[in-house]
Amino acid sequence: MFNADHLRYFLEVSRTGRLTDASHTLGVDHTTVGRRITALEKSAGQRLFDRTPSGWRLTEAGRRLVAYAETVESTLIAAFEDQTADTGSLRGTVRIAAPDGFGAFVLTPKLGLLRDKHPDLDIELVTATEHNSLATREFDIAITLERPSPRFVVSRRLATYSLGLYAAARYLAAMPPVDTVEDLREHTLISYVDALLDVAPLRILDAILPDGRARIQTNNITGQWIAARSGVGIAPLPSYIGEPDDALTSVLPGVVSVERTYWTVVPRELTGLARVKVVDEFLRSVVTDEQHLFAVQQKPQ
Repeated sequence: MFNADHLRYFLEVSRTGRLTDASHTLGVDHTTVGRRITALEKSAGQRLFDRTPSGWRLTEAGRRLVAYAETVESTLIAAFEDQTADTGSLRGTVRIAAPDGFGAFVLTPKLGLLRDKHPDLDIELVTATEHNSLATREFDIAITLERPSPRFVVSRRLATYSLGLYAAARYLAAMPPVDTVEDLREHTLISYVDALLDVAPLRILDAILPDGRARIQTNNITGQWIAARSGVGIAPLPSYIGEPDDALTSVLPGVVSVERTYWTVVPRELTGLARVKVVDEFLRSVVTDEQHLFAVQQKPQ
C-alpha cells in the first residue's frame, strides 16, 4: 500500500544521489532509507532509481514523481508555516541563487533591511556564473540572466540593466587612446575565465569585440572590478558597479553599451510559501530603489 511518508526519503535521495547523504539529513540509518525507497518502488510498480557506482540516479518514472512529491512537501511546509509563524515575522531559511554581480553589489548591501523586518528568517545567498545550482534546483528563489524552461518553475522579469567598459584614469593616461572599439585590441581586457563560464549572457566581451581576447580573467565580477579600479586594464561592468565608483572612468560612453535582463525564478512547489513570497517582494523593492536597475512589472510565467 502507498505510504506518503516514503516521499520524504525519495526526495532526499533524488537531491543527494546517495543513501548515506540522505540518511544524514533525515537522521536515520542508510538501510532505513534503502528500505523506504524499495517499498515506494513496489507501491509504484516501477523502478524510480538506477543504482550506479557513482550514486542513485532518477529514472524517467522517478523524474515524473519528483514534481508531485515536491508539491506534497511544499503543501505540508506551507500548512505548518501558516500554523506556527508569528504575525509579522517569518521563520525558516530561504536560499537565494544569483549571478555574482547582482548578489554581491545589489543584494548583499540590502539584506539588513530584510533582517530588520524578519529577524528570525535565515538567508542563504549563493552566487555563481554556472548553471549548476539551477540545474539541480537547489534554491528557493533565484535571479537568473536567462529565462528558464517553465516546466517546473514560475519566472518573471525582474529588471533590466546596462553594461559598459570601465578603467582607472591612471591606466588610460598611460596607454594609447581609445577612440573606437577597434582600439581595444591594443589594451589589456578583463573578463570572466572563459573555460568556467556557461551562462551565455555573461559573455559581454563577445558582444563588444567578438574576436577579442581577455588577457586578465577571473571567475567573478568582484575580481574584474578590483582589477579595473587598480589600473590593470579595461573591464566590461554593469553600470550599477561602474558608475558609482569614482575610481573608474567610462570608456567609449555612448558607443559601447550592452543590455541584459534579470529574471526571478521560483520552483512551482514553493510559490505558496510565505517566506518565499516575502523575499520575492523584497527583491522587487531592491531593484526599484537601485538607480542603475530598471524594474520590470510583469505577471508570473
